Amino acid sequence: MQIALDAMGGDLGPQELIDGALLALEKDDLRITLVGDKSVLEEHLQSVSTKESLLQRIDIVHAQTVVSMDENPVDAIRRKKDSSIMVAFDLVKSGQVSAAVSAGNSGATLAAGVRKLGRLKNVARPGLASAFPTLKGPVVIMDIGANVECRPVHLYQFGVMASAFSRLYNVAKPRVGLLTIGEESGKGNTLIKEAYNLLDRSNLNFIGNVEGRDVFQGDIDVIVCDGFVGNIVLKISEGLAEAAMKMLREEILKSALAKLGYVLARPAFKEFKKRVDYAEYGGAPLFGIKGIGIVCHGKSSAYAIKNALIGAVEMERLKLNDVIAADLAEGPGNMAVGR
Repeated sequence: MQIALDAMGGDLGPQELIDGALLALEKDDLRITLVGDKSVLEEHLQSVSTKESLLQRIDIVHAQTVVSMDENPVDAIRRKKDSSIMVAFDLVKSGQVSAAVSAGNSGATLAAGVRKLGRLKNVARPGLASAFPTLKGPVVIMDIGANVECRPVHLYQFGVMASAFSRLYNVAKPRVGLLTIGEESGKGNTLIKEAYNLLDRSNLNFIGNVEGRDVFQGDIDVIVCDGFVGNIVLKISEGLAEAAMKMLREEILKSALAKLGYVLARPAFKEFKKRVDYAEYGGAPLFGIKGIGIVCHGKSSAYAIKNALIGAVEMERLKLNDVIAADLAEGPGNMAVGR
């Protein structure tokens, strides 16, 4: 299996991305196509010390330009048809690779994926999903920022797509909840009330409304919301995890006894940090397009890039797009496709 990596996107530069690619090659039997300035990428590859067998599974496809983080996504992909993210999705469209992964401009990655590959049948709006750590196992939340304004059918379709994604975490029949301000079926705005009716009539394992306090308890496998709410949940979660680690460090440094306790509990602290680290989940899959695209955090480490690449491989192996297309064809919202 071959995966395209936008090797020019992201805040940490090509070397971090290449290191992530090499970690993925060590982990799984795949090939990786690095997309970007060929001379720059070749120079970085020459500086790494790794097994020759790994380097033999790396290809390079030249891309003339890069979409920077501060560019308007839609304008950028119109003007920069030869950018690394556009070329990466060109490779998916032509069948040369199975997926495209990028830590670059997330809006441009989303726009390029939709423009180059198009939407799956019966998908009104492609969206982004993300896995979050909980007390019992990962929960998938969708949408996390691609669609700020939604209609009820969009939320239903997010539930279908996110439920398919749960298969990566060995969840056979994911429990689906609708994020709102109260557990009762009548709670929420008009969007939530109408989406509730669609989800309740669907073949999904819909358990009803859930509140913000339920997100990290581990009793729900999929949480559905619009991109405005989902992105706030995402950013609050990231900020809370960072703040919690900083507060722990500050408390540990206050006394010698606390420092001694930290030494004894260091393995537990390491496991805690691992559980709340976004890098464990790699990136956010873009569902609803005719192919696989994964949007990574701009500051993604090599470890996060590795996990994103492996995640793309698993999505292709499980044929998640086929699952999504089949489930949407059976659902109550399949006639309401539109913008």
